[in-house]
Amino acid sequence: MGVAGSGKTTVGVALAQRLDLPFVDADDHHPPANRLKMAAGRALTDADRQPWLDTLADFLATSSPLILACSALRHAYRQHLAQRCTTPPQFVWLDVPEAVLQQRLEQRQADSQHFMPASQLRNQLDTLEPPHPDEPILHLHANQPIDTLVNQITQHLSTT
Repeated sequence: MGVAGSGKTTVGVALAQRLDLPFVDADDHHPPANRLKMAAGRALTDADRQPWLDTLADFLATSSPLILACSALRHAYRQHLAQRCTTPPQFVWLDVPEAVLQQRLEQRQADSQHFMPASQLRNQLDTLEPPHPDEPILHLHANQPIDTLVNQITQHLSTT
């Protein structure tokens, strides 16, 4: 979990390869209306996100174990994703300084046609709810090499 530019897809793909598990990128499952809204620089509402979260919860309920890269910015979103899992999901929060995130998003926009513009970073940061004390989430400072992050996650998973 984490805001745009935190490395969810990059770390998720590397972790899925390491663990030989399927990888799902939540961004690939946004309805077209959500993609258009974000591309236009407008923030999604909880109502916009609900069908997307339902689709992701279906993946988790029917295809686990798997690695899912998903923003999961609010506590309620994480609860929704977890509610249909047969075993409790393991969330990893990739936390990155805002200046680094901004730089990554600007570079990503220059390199591709990603639907999430860098201008939406502030909205994502404002929406982000750090984990509640009752949420067992691995908090990683994700401004580290990918291999280091994957090693930290696999070590955490082996002890839970």
